[in-house]
Amino acid sequence: MRGHFSRQNATQRHRKRQRQFLCCMTALVSLLLLPLTGCASQEVTRECFAMDTVMTLSAYGDHAETALADVETELYRLDRLFSISSSTGDIAKLNRSGSATVSNETAKLLKRALALSQETEGALDITLYPVSQLWGFYSGDFQVPASSQIQTALQTVGQNHCHLKGTSVTLDKGTQLDLGAIAKGYASYRAAKLLTDAGVTSANLSLGGNVHVVGTKPDGSTWKVAITDPNNTSNYAGILQVQDTAVVTSGGYQRNFKKNGKVYHHILDPTTGFPAQSGLLSATIISQDDVLADALSTALFVMGPDKAAAYWQGSKDAFEMVLVTEDHRILCSEGIADSFTPTDQYTMEVISR
Repeated sequence: MRGHFSRQNATQRHRKRQRQFLCCMTALVSLLLLPLTGCASQEVTRECFAMDTVMTLSAYGDHAETALADVETELYRLDRLFSISSSTGDIAKLNRSGSATVSNETAKLLKRALALSQETEGALDITLYPVSQLWGFYSGDFQVPASSQIQTALQTVGQNHCHLKGTSVTLDKGTQLDLGAIAKGYASYRAAKLLTDAGVTSANLSLGGNVHVVGTKPDGSTWKVAITDPNNTSNYAGILQVQDTAVVTSGGYQRNFKKNGKVYHHILDPTTGFPAQSGLLSATIISQDDVLADALSTALFVMGPDKAAAYWQGSKDAFEMVLVTEDHRILCSEGIADSFTPTDQYTMEVISR
């Protein structure tokens, strides 16, 4: 009992530290967005903590208050369902037992994740949990693992280690799942759907690095969403003008630690087990498909600029992208180029099909 209590206290301390860190990150995003998204119409705002991040939900109109309350309830439900630490959630149960019958909702999301893993040739990988644990990104006890530890853990990584048949899921020995690269995308999709079903026609939802805007501002103008500058997170790299879409960013600046003067971030390359060194500082995906945007923000970051550009050029999926590179360039797909304004610190290049 004493050992279990110690682990529980350590988890609570980690969650407190993580909550404080993420609160700071979300406050930063809000500071960037607020001057850009102000509206004359009455705004209703709620804030909650789910999926290990602070979420800020704003909506306008007669149905906003009731609809946002329903959204908050839904976000907490999805947090429990997909959490790796929940006592009753599908993913936590699956990781503990190695096999489980999951809800239809979880099964559909797993099927989508596995399909996207295959389409991205493993750049998106929901089985990286054991490797991330070695780095301490869940416990907060950061360390650089030995290469031998990483190689051992990598033997359990890959979509071929997760077997899905209907709602029955079986994991190979040692394999564990984490839907962190896709679950918030599904959550923002569900949140936006609840709002539109309730008659809300103007809203903006910030779920950590995931933003979803419903319709336009109440005055009919487009929403302005700032993309954080990875080199100076108190500033932004550029501004997107969008409506009725998701904008999802993944970047090494969002969660990292420093060891012996070197920075290690949380986005791991599934082929090496080390933080991805792809030449990108951040990857932003714009799409009306929230799940796709969430998944590809991670996958394209891992791929790097050249492979990401080739993937976009060859993809049949409807999405656009803004990539910030280590050499101070911004690569912008042609479908969003006219709606993106970079700051003077960056040179923008437009990628065409």
